[in-house]
Amino acid sequence: MSIEIIIKIAALGIVVALLNQVLKHAGRDEQAFFVTMAGIIIVMTWLIPYFLDLFDSMQKLFGL
Repeated sequence: MSIEIIIKIAALGIVVALLNQVLKHAGRDEQAFFVTMAGIIIVMTWLIPYFLDLFDSMQKLFGL
């Protein structure tokens, strides 16, 4: 895993946290929730290739 993905996740986390706070203080709790969920979905799509690589490595290791 490269350091770039960690930096991307951290940057997205900071942006989502800021947007979440701004929207909550503006009284838009539902939109803050959707921004948080969108951030989680984006991060999970970034991590899917790494999970697949991990599962392939495990299969090769155990000979399944």
